[in-house]
Amino acid sequence: MKRIFNFSAGPCTLPLPALEKAQAEFVDFKGKGMSLIEMSHRSKEYDAVHMEAMDLIKELFGVPAGYKVLFLGGGATLQFGMVPMNFLPAGGSADYVVTGSWAKKAYEDAAKIGKANVIWSGKEGNFMNLPDPASLKIDPSASYLHLTSNETIGGVQWKRFPDPGKVPMICDMSSDFMSRRVKVGDFALIYAGAQKNVGPAGVAIVIVREDMLAKCPDSLPAYLNFKTHADSDSLYNTPPVFSVYFVGLTLQWLKGIGGLEAAERLADQRAGFIYGAMEKSGGFYRCPVAEPVRSKMNIVFRLPSEELEKQFIAEALERSMSGLKGHRSVGGIRVSAYNANGLDSIKDCVAFMKSFASQNS
Repeated sequence: MKRIFNFSAGPCTLPLPALEKAQAEFVDFKGKGMSLIEMSHRSKEYDAVHMEAMDLIKELFGVPAGYKVLFLGGGATLQFGMVPMNFLPAGGSADYVVTGSWAKKAYEDAAKIGKANVIWSGKEGNFMNLPDPASLKIDPSASYLHLTSNETIGGVQWKRFPDPGKVPMICDMSSDFMSRRVKVGDFALIYAGAQKNVGPAGVAIVIVREDMLAKCPDSLPAYLNFKTHADSDSLYNTPPVFSVYFVGLTLQWLKGIGGLEAAERLADQRAGFIYGAMEKSGGFYRCPVAEPVRSKMNIVFRLPSEELEKQFIAEALERSMSGLKGHRSVGGIRVSAYNANGLDSIKDCVAFMKSFASQNS
C-alpha cells in the first residue's frame, strides 16, 4: 500500500508509528485474546490506557497542579453548550471574541443559554485578522472570556493571548492543541477536539481548573456537568475507548520526537515553507490573512481564479496530495499542517506549488 500525503483539516493525518501499533494490537490487545474495544471500560487493561493518556497530556502540555483532565464525547461542538451551561449563571454574562466560524458557533450556543456579549468580531473584515489582545474591552464582571485559539476555516491564530485579569479565560484550542507551548495556568478551561493533532475523531479533551468545578450547577443533567466527569476521572459512563487509546499512542509518539518543543519547531518550519513559497510566487498565490496572525496549522491561500484552484486540487491529488480544498464556506486552498504532517509532505507540496505556478502564470 502506498500512503498519500493527507492535508485534510480534520480528521487528518496521524503518526504512522501510532497507526501501526494500533493495527498490531487491534485484534489481540496485549495477549488478552480480544481487542481493547471489546473489553470493559472498567477493566484494569483499559484503566491503564485511560490514565496513561491523561498523564501524558499533563506531562507534555505542562498542566499544573489544581487542574483536571477530562475525556468527553461530543467533540468541541458539545463544549460550545457545556461551557455556558456550567459557567454562565442566570443574571450573569460572558464575553466572546468572534474570530471566525468556530468562535461564532460557540457564541451562538452560549446566547441560547444566557447573556453572551460579543466584545470583538472580525466579520467586517471577513475574519482575516485578530484584535490586539491589549485592546479588548473585557467586562470585569463577566463570568468568563471565551476565545478560539486557531480558526481552522479562516486560517487565523492567536500568537499572544489577552490578559483578562480576574475574569476566567476559556479557550477552544481544537486545531492547535499540542502544537505549541502554552501557559496553561493563564486559562480556567481549555478544550479541544482530538482530531487535529492528537488523535482520531470521537473524543474531546478538557483541561479545567478545579476551582471552576464549584460553579457547576447541580440542576444540570449528569453528563452535561463537568464536575460529574472530574469526580470520576471521565469514567462516569463508557468513554470513547478507541479514541482515548489512540490519543495515548499519538502522545507517546509526540513524546518520542521531543514533545512540544519539537512540535513547535516543526510547526514553524512547515508554515515557513508554505508561506515562503507564496511570497516567492510573484503574487500567483495570495494569502488573505493579515501576516501577524497567519495560522501555522491551517494555511489558506487563493489562486488567480477559481478554475485554477480546481485544477490545482485535481493535479495535486494525481500527485498523491489529498485534502487541499478550502472549506466550502470560503473556497480557495487550505494546507493543514498538523503535528503528524512530516516535512517531506510539506516539501513535496511546495515543489508542486512552484511547478504549478510556473506552468500556469
